[in-house]
Amino acid sequence: MPRMEASTTVRATQRWWFELLACLALMAAATAVLGVSAAPPTAADLAHCPKSCGGVNISYPFGIGRSCFRPGFEVTCNNSTRPPKLFLANTTTTTEIVQQYLWGAADASIVFNIATSPGASGNYSRSWQAPGKSLFITEETAVVIVGCGVEAFLFDHNNTGPGNLMGYCTSTCSDMAALEKQEAERGGCSGIGCCSIQFYRSVRAFRLSIIQKEEAVPPIVALANATVKAFLVEYEGWDYAFSMADLLFDKINQSTIGAATAYLRPVITDQPTCRKAKMYAELYACADVNDCEDYDDGYGGYTCSCANEFDNGNPYLVGGCIDDQYNPSHQKLNCSRSCGNTSIPFPFGLEPECTASTKFGLNCTSNQPLLGSPPGLQYLVVNISIDEGLLFVNQSYDPKYVPHSSYQYLLDVDFSEQYGIWKWAISNTTCDVAKKHTRYACISANSECTNVTHGDVYIGYRCKCSHGYEGNPYIRNGCNDTNECLVPYKCDGTCHNLEGSFICTSCPQGTLFDRVEMQCTSSKHRSLVIAIAIGLGCGLGVLVLTLSTTILVQQWKRHIRKTIRRACFRRNKGLLLELLISSDESATHSTKIFSLEDLETATNNFDSTRIVGSGGHGTVYKGILSDQRVVAIKKSKIVEQSEIDQFINEVAILSQIIHRNVVKLFGCCLESEVPLLVYEFISNGTLYDLLHGDLSAKCLLTWDDRTRIALEAATALSYLHSAASIPIFHRDVKSANILLNDSFTAKVSDFGASRSISIDETHVVTIVQGTFGYLDPEYYHTGQLNEKSDVYSFGVILVELLTRRKPIFLNCLGEKRNLSHCFLQRLRDKTTIEILDPQVIEEASQGEIDVMASLAEICLKVQREERPTMREVELRLQLLRGKITKNSREDLQVENEIEPLLLSKSNSSSLAQYNQLGAISDSINNHEATRCYTMEQELVSWSDLHR
Repeated sequence: MPRMEASTTVRATQRWWFELLACLALMAAATAVLGVSAAPPTAADLAHCPKSCGGVNISYPFGIGRSCFRPGFEVTCNNSTRPPKLFLANTTTTTEIVQQYLWGAADASIVFNIATSPGASGNYSRSWQAPGKSLFITEETAVVIVGCGVEAFLFDHNNTGPGNLMGYCTSTCSDMAALEKQEAERGGCSGIGCCSIQFYRSVRAFRLSIIQKEEAVPPIVALANATVKAFLVEYEGWDYAFSMADLLFDKINQSTIGAATAYLRPVITDQPTCRKAKMYAELYACADVNDCEDYDDGYGGYTCSCANEFDNGNPYLVGGCIDDQYNPSHQKLNCSRSCGNTSIPFPFGLEPECTASTKFGLNCTSNQPLLGSPPGLQYLVVNISIDEGLLFVNQSYDPKYVPHSSYQYLLDVDFSEQYGIWKWAISNTTCDVAKKHTRYACISANSECTNVTHGDVYIGYRCKCSHGYEGNPYIRNGCNDTNECLVPYKCDGTCHNLEGSFICTSCPQGTLFDRVEMQCTSSKHRSLVIAIAIGLGCGLGVLVLTLSTTILVQQWKRHIRKTIRRACFRRNKGLLLELLISSDESATHSTKIFSLEDLETATNNFDSTRIVGSGGHGTVYKGILSDQRVVAIKKSKIVEQSEIDQFINEVAILSQIIHRNVVKLFGCCLESEVPLLVYEFISNGTLYDLLHGDLSAKCLLTWDDRTRIALEAATALSYLHSAASIPIFHRDVKSANILLNDSFTAKVSDFGASRSISIDETHVVTIVQGTFGYLDPEYYHTGQLNEKSDVYSFGVILVELLTRRKPIFLNCLGEKRNLSHCFLQRLRDKTTIEILDPQVIEEASQGEIDVMASLAEICLKVQREERPTMREVELRLQLLRGKITKNSREDLQVENEIEPLLLSKSNSSSLAQYNQLGAISDSINNHEATRCYTMEQELVSWSDLHR
């Protein structure tokens, strides 16, 4: 028996030594192979490590270079891009880190562009795996697949088998009308053009299998030879709206997927649980007094976080969790104590040195005080009650959830119809314990400490002013005496305010109240006092009468001005405009009716030095509003009912439009004799000025700029025709109404003549309005306005961009010529090069010029049925821009194959004429050009139209 016990003891000792040696070997291997220490480092240890890449900050456990990262968290910086981009190691083509948080999590852009064989079926597979298996994609993630005739399967990939099927979806493109509707509605991926699969649990690796089948797709999609694209988004459908452009190009357009990212959660996987990890101090990842939590999602591992009494620091770095105790001395004299209409009293604050601790920190965004910080939940603070210790939070910010650990003392207790009401406390200690601490919060004289409870739950302590005092007990001398005598019905007799209290007396006749003796006393010198009082009263009476007369005169003048302005407001149909704006929810938040006083201040009383332009309808002034916004203020010249109708029409239409290429309307003013419009200030003038103004500005308008401006203007008009809630016809499309901002982005403006129609209408009969040279001939004769009228005017703008000539120009004989007719005649004579702008000939290829010229020609068809829609014009320009970017003239042959699709409504003779345009560059003659049409000849040429 003793021998057996001895043998068992020897085996136990050997097993203990074996486990110790295995642990030491594992530590040595991690250090030698990965070049990093598994134990938490200090900030000094990481001083040599890169702190950022491009605009992304890098914090441990992530890092670049030896000894800068924990195993499984290595990242690399690609400096060949501008700006540089940060990638996970070994995933430099698919996983870009776009944001990294102190607590170790990261937002990543994971994108796959899969080249397929057009018109043929095939199987394709892509997989993703976190380096070191230490990062997990959360279950709130979805994969979006953009493509035609596609079946997609998502598997939970692992190294031992094919993995479990997590989801399946299909995408089809057979119906062009369904594709256009999907894009116009900016919906999610429902299987038309794209589809999506939701992750149902966290994974650290996945495999995406794609089967492409033969499918009859629209010709414009078939000729594009596009790839299949797949990318991850957090919360399905939130960050991606389907775009047909993503089907037509080789790679996904980063601007269309916006902030579509996957949330990567860090998990330390060298030990299965926190208890196991703490047994090996050299491998334990959590630093200082941090919390450790097991990650029980089927894989094992643990995560670190800063303890509740600390803010959101870095739990993987020694000293990374910063002490966040209450500090009553954080009171700077110049602290901002308001945000919008909300007062922010101490201990709350908007700046680090103006708040007692970070749990009381707010941030002022768009004049709204918000509690919390991204990416966590944020809460809109409506009011802060120091006296009651309550915080009123807007319900729209979801107050049913308490904020994260930095705000653990804010508790949800009650809800009214509008607000959630939270109790708050300084800390969860009692008043007796807090009074012994050097950071005791109740520092004002005449203040006291009170315990805060919620039912049977103790929350902590807070401060309040003593009875008879009011103010802020958290600042020195913050509690001041309350004047109870100002409160109605507080006293039935004579009220006398005292420090912290008051008394109410009724002294007998002939006596006065002595505030020193606190009793009624006789009045020996009462007559003298009465005489002095009468003298002072007379003097004060004269002074009050003089001041009252002056105030009354000023109020009378102010009343007259208000009456006149109100009359102007009614005459200018202000009530109608208010009704139009209030009926549109989108317009209510963005359109404002300014007072005349505000605009007079903004323009220095409409000083002539503020004039930036003038035209037939009015003058435009540059102004600066009280919120420092620079605006353009349009003041009409003529006071006629028709001008007022156009003004109201322009405001009503612009208030419905939200588009980056349409000038933004801030509001209007109706209190003056002539109405005023207030819209964003566009600094670079109009396209007309740039084309036909000072010749020295030619160098600013390259061929690339011209095609981009044309595409942006076409996008805005296409939006007005087919994507706006109510279809809108501009009716005065011209280069003078296309404004250019600092970056030469096009903005369509001047909607005074525009008309909106119901969706079931195809045209509207109106009085003919527009600018000669841009006017649709069929609209001129019939008075029927439809979307093709804007297409004709846009075709004139395309000719302006090609020739840099005015719509009505003078030839060498001094005769007026119509540019569009001259251009069409040159096309027929194959002498177009003689009127092209030399800069266009120098910078553009012949194929690009032919495509632009042919597009202008079909837009200028006399019969509107032969013209394309603005949506078709936009797609045509998108393809032209894509080919210019690739700088490949061979690809323009594909463009000529797509063009007949845009002419599906044209007759056969127009299509044959268009197909001959590709030969323009092969047969240019040097003979003298024939004379172009005069304006009289143009009217004669329109005579064959049906009236």
